[in-house]
Amino acid sequence: MASTQTKGLEDLFLDGLKDIYYAEKKIVKALPKMAKGAESQELTAAFEKHLAETEAQIERLEAVFQLLGKPARGKTCPAIDGILEEGSEILADYKGAPALDAGLVAAAQSVEHYEIARYGTLITWAGLLGMTEAASILAETLAEEEATDEALSALGEGGVNERAMQEAA
Repeated sequence: MASTQTKGLEDLFLDGLKDIYYAEKKIVKALPKMAKGAESQELTAAFEKHLAETEAQIERLEAVFQLLGKPARGKTCPAIDGILEEGSEILADYKGAPALDAGLVAAAQSVEHYEIARYGTLITWAGLLGMTEAASILAETLAEEEATDEALSALGEGGVNERAMQEAA
């Protein structure tokens, strides 16, 4: 077993890949539930679109693992487990309530912000390690995550948050 002193950036990069691979697999399972639970058609459509993107993102991660000559395996990520659990609680606690969609948008943005942070770090590390192809593959996913975050913000600002306030008053 390697001592912690011999672990370097490449080990950290691989652990980060395993973490986000686990996260993306969990997100693929959560998105259909969020899509089904959403009240507005726009939010349902946004979740369904991101489901297709996430499936492609998993394939990209598998390509990065292949570049490294490593098996595509996830590593339990308590952060994403907690974020997704909060989303499940919102689905259960606000089902049928005016604030449901606003809560789902917020939960989904928490997921996106985690992914944006993780992919940004992995791209930086890949660059430092001279893994330009891996960095390029990961950058494609980062751009999708940022676009999804912007789309979710637009949904919130486009009426989801206002409906939650007006209907609850």
